[in-house]
Amino acid sequence: MKKSLVNLLKKSITARHLLRFWRLKFAQPSWNEIFADERLLWQDALSAPKKKRVLIATSIGAHLPSVILESLLSAALTLRDAEVHVLLCDKVLPACMDCSIDITIREKELAKHGPQKNLCASCYKYTNGMFRSLGVQVHRYSDFLSPDDFSRAQSIASEIDLSNLKEYALDGIAVGEHALAGALRFYARGDLEKEVHATTIAGRYLRAALLTMWAVRRLLNSHTFDAAVFHHGIYVPQGLVGEVCRSKKLRVVNWNVAYKKSCFIFSHGDTYHHTLMGEDVKHWESVSLNKDREAELMDYLKSRWYGSKDWIWFHEKPRENLAEIAKEIGVDFSKPCVGLLTNVMWDAQLHYPANAFPNMLEWVVATIEYFRKRTDIQLVIRVHPAEIWGKNPSRQKLVDEINARFESLPANVFIIAPEARISTYAVMEQCDSVIIYGTKTGVELTSMGIPVIVAGEAWVRNKGITLDASSPEHYFKILDTLPLGKRLDESVMVRARKYAFHFFFRRMIPLPFMKPVKGWPLYSIGIRSLSELRAGNFKGLDVICDGILKNTPFIYPHENS
Repeated sequence: MKKSLVNLLKKSITARHLLRFWRLKFAQPSWNEIFADERLLWQDALSAPKKKRVLIATSIGAHLPSVILESLLSAALTLRDAEVHVLLCDKVLPACMDCSIDITIREKELAKHGPQKNLCASCYKYTNGMFRSLGVQVHRYSDFLSPDDFSRAQSIASEIDLSNLKEYALDGIAVGEHALAGALRFYARGDLEKEVHATTIAGRYLRAALLTMWAVRRLLNSHTFDAAVFHHGIYVPQGLVGEVCRSKKLRVVNWNVAYKKSCFIFSHGDTYHHTLMGEDVKHWESVSLNKDREAELMDYLKSRWYGSKDWIWFHEKPRENLAEIAKEIGVDFSKPCVGLLTNVMWDAQLHYPANAFPNMLEWVVATIEYFRKRTDIQLVIRVHPAEIWGKNPSRQKLVDEINARFESLPANVFIIAPEARISTYAVMEQCDSVIIYGTKTGVELTSMGIPVIVAGEAWVRNKGITLDASSPEHYFKILDTLPLGKRLDESVMVRARKYAFHFFFRRMIPLPFMKPVKGWPLYSIGIRSLSELRAGNFKGLDVICDGILKNTPFIYPHENS
């Protein structure tokens, strides 16, 4: 151990690569230990007749949250008579979701060498070993790629203009959209205009997207599956895995870590970024909220002011004193105020047909211009704290972009910077109404009775709760009605709370054995035996496995618990 550690230190160019190695080697589940006393049970499960075949398309072995949960699903599904196959990238993609500037790899390193020099070896090695210890079949990207594929991908990428990347499609697959989203995520920016190596980096993501498309297509041509399961469903390579699966009529299941501790969101067909917007209201509008359930909901929503029941929060002890806040930002809460909540500009840059504006920045700028003429109302812009406190801090700050567009802000427009330890909820509670683009906070504010105007892809859209703008013209017509001068009608607020209950307690599926840990990878598996993963032991796990195997809704019946 000591010798290998010394060798690793010699090879590592920075301490972050040592930390990465350490996590990948020791933070992954030790299934051999979990199986220690139940080898016969596991062998029986592996050899039992199979009813379904499931592809777990993990792909990125260094994304530990995915590896941890998806290896657990591999075990749980096998115990439910499914034949599980796993797909891993084996050091062949020229860029991927694991690459992030200044966190895992520097820009020049990725542009010149790709991730292979510093990231790929440990990414593939330990995850491949872990999945193979389970006894499930592991497929590698390189099994389905030829040298000609790499040459073709290089040729295509060299001919694509960066300005047209988002629109580029091949064989009906939105290759360019996911490649651009991957490049934006790498740079942690909403655009690539000021990045010296942007063309090279984006080209790498496009090549990776093409290689993923071809590899997954060939895998599905040679193997038949009943469902494909994988994290998130966007970026590179997961976005392309989903696109190919859907083109092949293979049922897709995407998932992501939820907000509540030990909870996860699963969705059928596509990333939850898309599916939650169009979810059928029949799944929740008939839910009965008795006093106990409503009290439980409101208690949780209040906890979100401080993050005490969530995996991640951005401010410790946010300030709520209104007099201090008013003095700091200059607003007068005794006069009509409208709030505006932003998102992180680079996050999930996908096509949403419901958006009233082409992107969040254009929405913010247009809104400021509108309020320049509405001197009767104050606009309070709360910039998302994740710009600086998130896992991938944004390198394109909204305040900088606003300052570049405006020599000076209108006297009635006020900005709360992302680093300000000011309670977003305390400020929005003082507003006549709140305008949002894509933030989940709309679910919470409507439950508080605060009217919400939606200009983007927020999940609260289309629920009969908010004022949803369908175009810039429609948006400004809604703004012309401000101030509204009242809270939501009782019936609308009840509906909002039903949806909030559904969103936070039914769509967020609890897996109580996923124990929070400090820092990365956010959680670890807290089970002691394989038997715990069998059907009937954890309702949340049953809901997830039934959804994967039987195509049932990913809705946890919290109201019956």
